Amino acid sequence: MFRQSLLWTSCLTLLAAPAAIAQAPAKAASQPAAASTQKLGANVESRTFKNGLKVIVWPDHDIPNITLNNWFRVGSRNEYPGITGLSHFFEHMMFNGAKKFGPGEFDRVMEANGGSNNAFTSEDVTVYQDWFPRSALDVIFQLEADRLQFLSFDPKVIESERGVVYSERRSSVDNDNMSALMEQVQATAFVAHPYQFPVIGWPSDIESWRMEDLQRYFKTYYAPNNGTLVFTGAVTPAEVFALVEKYLEPIPSQPAPEPVRTKEPEQQGERRIVLKKLAQSPLLQLAYQGMSAKDADVEALTLLLNILGDGDSSRLHRRLVEEERAAIRVGTFFNPGFDPSLVWLTADLAPGGNLARVESLFTEELARVVKSGVTEAELTKARNITLANFWRSLETINTRAYALGAAETFRGDYRELFDAPSRYERVTREDLRKVAARIFATQRRTVGWLVPTEEAASTPAARKDAKR
Repeated sequence: MFRQSLLWTSCLTLLAAPAAIAQAPAKAASQPAAASTQKLGANVESRTFKNGLKVIVWPDHDIPNITLNNWFRVGSRNEYPGITGLSHFFEHMMFNGAKKFGPGEFDRVMEANGGSNNAFTSEDVTVYQDWFPRSALDVIFQLEADRLQFLSFDPKVIESERGVVYSERRSSVDNDNMSALMEQVQATAFVAHPYQFPVIGWPSDIESWRMEDLQRYFKTYYAPNNGTLVFTGAVTPAEVFALVEKYLEPIPSQPAPEPVRTKEPEQQGERRIVLKKLAQSPLLQLAYQGMSAKDADVEALTLLLNILGDGDSSRLHRRLVEEERAAIRVGTFFNPGFDPSLVWLTADLAPGGNLARVESLFTEELARVVKSGVTEAELTKARNITLANFWRSLETINTRAYALGAAETFRGDYRELFDAPSRYERVTREDLRKVAARIFATQRRTVGWLVPTEEAASTPAARKDAKR
């Protein structure tokens, strides 16, 4: 969930690309890619401070601007029944006042100095993003230090923001058919692991978070030893490290958060959910048990999903949309996190569309790739698209900050970012066939159907509104 309009699926932008580059030989790109990544990351420096805060700096003085990404390893994965949605709630609360800068001052001061900001929350992380001119560097440190050390827990502000989040849930989930079905599928696919919880939280939890829940959660997860700061742009490591010593290193560390020990048990059979909801068109979602971000097959799965569902020339689009005319749009996506997460395949049907037929076509195509694999041309195209998007993702200081922080957080070392091209170049057709066989087994999937009705279902939000 995002404070404004960004999407956590931004990591998947690495997978979308124009088809025009599909014919370039993959081997020819190997040596230049490796050399370029080594050169590109040569001036990145990092340091871990006494309180456990890790800071990474990637200088780039082409323009006098700076991007700061503040990564905290906390998301809905760290929640439990009764406090679901708290990670996302702090995405809001971090802009609602502290000791030196009161309510509304974070945005006002930042904007007065030429900066802007945003934030997002996922199952695994919460990330705060600042974009500002070099001249504002010191004041940005003051803003960040104030809210991390002295965040306000004013009961009136909390109740007001609770209403804002509840309204956000109503618009982004309860009144959004795709999101509503996805929430039900995810809650069905996981029976033990906290990935079953929606990032925005269950309605009853949003209504009942207690002050002690908020204070304990903030102290545990928003500690310096649970975060990573990434700076990119017109700044030197020495400047950043000196300001961290001044403003952030005095913030004390906290005991390490309790690790998430629960592992999702192996799925023993297909699960199904049928959601009947006011809608014009049916929706279909297939969610397969997937893998974590550190899994050795992540690159192969990424390329396979590109071949299956990325763009008009993908297998699923050609078969389901163009040849069979059974769906009007298909898609694939996968957000790898700390623990094995779901691999999604989705289809939007026309009004009156046949859900059973679309599901059967999906199953046929997935069985075909498990049995016969992909062609060399398909692999070359997917690899070229992915590499082009990798380089595109490093064009700006904003996207560099995100990519660097994601590599550090999910792979354990920011340097892993610069090895990504070579990892994709090593993937073979047999790797793709094997990963298809590993993932696309019927007993590992959860099937979600949204069946249109002519009357709106009575949701908690609707019932709450009716009482007013």
